[in-house]
Amino acid sequence: MRFVKRIVAILMVLIIIVCAAFMIVLFQNRDSQEGNYEQLQREQTNDSIPMKKKTLPKREKEPELTEKKLSAPYVSQRPELPNGCEVTSLTMLLQSAGVRTNKMLLAEQIKKVPFQSGKWKGNPNEGFVGNMYHGSRANPGLAVYHGPIADLARRYLGGHVVDMTGRPWSAIEKQIALGKPVWTITSINFQPVPASAWQNWPTKQGMIRITFKEHSVLLTGFDKKYVYFNDPLAGGPGSSSDKQAFIKAWHQFGNQALSYTSQ
Repeated sequence: MRFVKRIVAILMVLIIIVCAAFMIVLFQNRDSQEGNYEQLQREQTNDSIPMKKKTLPKREKEPELTEKKLSAPYVSQRPELPNGCEVTSLTMLLQSAGVRTNKMLLAEQIKKVPFQSGKWKGNPNEGFVGNMYHGSRANPGLAVYHGPIADLARRYLGGHVVDMTGRPWSAIEKQIALGKPVWTITSINFQPVPASAWQNWPTKQGMIRITFKEHSVLLTGFDKKYVYFNDPLAGGPGSSSDKQAFIKAWHQFGNQALSYTSQ
């Protein structure tokens, strides 16, 4: 009998311990759930409050430059260089950069190639073709393109020479807007050259298309309708031409252009 009572007492103690442990766990879970609920409520409250975003000041868009006119030295190719518009326009470009030079010196220094040698015609990409001074049917002169002109300009300005050939017209206007005139090649009347005035020209470097209606000027300005330039045939600075027609002619000659950067 005493043994039975002892067993019952042990069971009662175990039951009490188990019940106490169960109650402790139950209260802990309730406290944890209440804490989680309160945290969730705080997060929802914070999410419902709109945060003020910092607004950065808007950068004002720079106004598009629609016109610019520069002043540049003027040099006439007449009477000494009837075929020397390219070196004369280069003279004006170099003088605008502060270089002391003249058209006759540049005419002497520019690379030259024969008008014709055997079956081959001279290539203006290699040098001035023919006679620059007093061309005739027996000894004519054609032109020289941007490559030899750029080489000669580098003798005076070094790495500051910028050969812009092939770039779009917008790059030309940006260069002028920076205060730098631009040497270029266009047509003699600043209008597109008709197809009938072009001819195939066999050179040692391959077949090219040329026209005798080529001309070179120094670009000094632009606006919405016109371009402004120093024309070495005009007798003075400040010539102008219809902008769209000038650009079309300029495209025909491969967007040739040359300028310089500040020293």
